[in-house]
Amino acid sequence: MNYVHLSPHFPPNYYLFSVHLARLGVNVLGLADEPYEWLRPELREALADYYRVGDMLNYDELLRACGYFVHRHGRLNRVEAHSEYWMETEARLRADFNMFGPGINEIAAYKRKSLMKAAFERARVPSARGGLIADIDAARALAAQTGYPLVAKPDIGVGAANTFRLDDAAALERFFATKPPVDYVLEEFVRGTICTFDGLADRDGRPVFFGSLVYSQGIMEVVNEDRHIYFYADRDIPADLEEAGRRLLKEFDVRERFFHFEFFRTPEGKLVALEVNIRPPGGPALDVYNYSCDVDLYWGWANVVVNNKFMEHYTRKYYCCYVGRKDNKWYRHSHDDILTTFGYCIAHHEAISPVFSLAMGDYTYLVRTPDREEMIAVAHYIQELQG
Repeated sequence: MNYVHLSPHFPPNYYLFSVHLARLGVNVLGLADEPYEWLRPELREALADYYRVGDMLNYDELLRACGYFVHRHGRLNRVEAHSEYWMETEARLRADFNMFGPGINEIAAYKRKSLMKAAFERARVPSARGGLIADIDAARALAAQTGYPLVAKPDIGVGAANTFRLDDAAALERFFATKPPVDYVLEEFVRGTICTFDGLADRDGRPVFFGSLVYSQGIMEVVNEDRHIYFYADRDIPADLEEAGRRLLKEFDVRERFFHFEFFRTPEGKLVALEVNIRPPGGPALDVYNYSCDVDLYWGWANVVVNNKFMEHYTRKYYCCYVGRKDNKWYRHSHDDILTTFGYCIAHHEAISPVFSLAMGDYTYLVRTPDREEMIAVAHYIQELQG
């Protein structure tokens, strides 16, 4: 099998996808704009070949790179980056080189929030009232129906970038006066806790691994108001969340891929779909699941790709919590304090790529414990500010 790994060095933990494919005998072909000598040694060792382009946004360069791989290694079988940003590029390359995986039509449903809402309706999973809004008159009509606040978010967008909470009619007017020139979805503001249904589907669409993350607060507030966030892998998956997640898995026909479905859990206990992502949950979230369940999802995924089998046996032994800190804040407890006091349950800690810092912080601690109350207490200790 010839597998093209786009940007195999980023995020930093994703080099493990290439490493485990190579362990299973796959010809892993790296394609990125990073100098080869800058790649970590384990990644260089895993790559059977590497092509450096000047600009990853130049499709002609990527086309020539894949042509070079065909000339050197024969027919290409897969292309993947595990990143929402490169989904359309991957789909074009799959079409041009006749590779397995989602095409342009499927990718549109994975990326456009308006199409996601239609899919939620088909799958009988409730979502927030609203949709694509063409002009301010339609927006006023929605506000009259739902009341304020409203949330405006790009129809195609990653995370909470360019997403806004509109608290009143004046904020709505300001938004339309300064709105970026892209399609926007406008929805009622849903109060609740964000939770997810995440996992890995095999080639036949079966979820061979699944779990759930619970967030301390919304990413929109974290980004727009420079707040903290922590999120954790839950040990118990609510039945209604699993049922909704499985419905969406079938609706989006997810095969040989990770998935990350986001929901609100309202104070009344109702589940409201937020969005779907046909990729792993962001940053080190796979490691959160690995520590929670004592598995290796990078290795598990590689076995699904090569053998269509998930070889990892798992139970949800621990809560594992991602706790982020930001360089622009002053904390009551130092790094040494944290390790001295709670080192027994700090499974891992590291600096985070600046690309993720607004949403996820600059430094993270992964807290692992079977006790939920202890996990929450450690998270609060880590993020406690001075004064």
